[in-house]
Amino acid sequence: MEPRTSFPPPLLTALAQAQHVAVLTGAGISAESGIPTFRDAQTGLWARYDPQELATPWALRQNPGLVWSWYEWRRSLVRQAKPNPGHRALVELESLVPRFTLITQNVDGLHQAAGSHNVIELHGNIMRTRCADCGRPVTSWDPPPEGQAPACPHCRGVLRPDVVFFGEPLPTDALERALEAATQCEVMLVVGTSAVVEPAASLPRYALQAGATVVEVNPQETPLSPLVHYRLAEPAGRVLPALVRALKEHLAQLRGGR
Repeated sequence: MEPRTSFPPPLLTALAQAQHVAVLTGAGISAESGIPTFRDAQTGLWARYDPQELATPWALRQNPGLVWSWYEWRRSLVRQAKPNPGHRALVELESLVPRFTLITQNVDGLHQAAGSHNVIELHGNIMRTRCADCGRPVTSWDPPPEGQAPACPHCRGVLRPDVVFFGEPLPTDALERALEAATQCEVMLVVGTSAVVEPAASLPRYALQAGATVVEVNPQETPLSPLVHYRLAEPAGRVLPALVRALKEHLAQLRGGR
């Protein structure tokens, strides 16, 4: 597929005039860096498990060693991954607008690795660890016996990844900040998300209700597709760099016309 070279002028004008741009990202942008989506992570040794058997508070209580091993395997995939052109384009976009908020459902930290600053992690970060009992963040621990989860150095409770399990609420502060961004931005980009996982799936709808221009970047159609102002049906790593280039050219033309 040839790289996109043009975008609707009203879209570029909306971006150029926006005082606040918000972006919501999902698994699609990380998949372009080689990180499997949550469901696709059920391969090899893990193919016989349902994710909901491994990512719940109940599973952690019943078999903490199994849960820890699965997340350690997923962490190994994240350690090998690098930000892709889609991540880097969002870093550049952040430098072009007065206010920029990046809301992500991903837990891999690739946005921060690329250089994004104002990142709201709705579902936590798989590379962080905390105690399931006392809640403290933990950065080092004694190696556990084979097949077991490590113990908290503070209270001897079970350690877990600092991510949101099924059945757990999202971090209150992160959700409140995301809602504020969705209702205050003039433009929202929705990148690589299925638009079905709540409460994140409602954020673009709140932006629409508040009058924002909403743009979907996704090769696949989603429940959000019929509602958005613009749909860019291409992978983020291809279309976002082109969009940023077009925006820079548009801004240069505006400045040249003054």
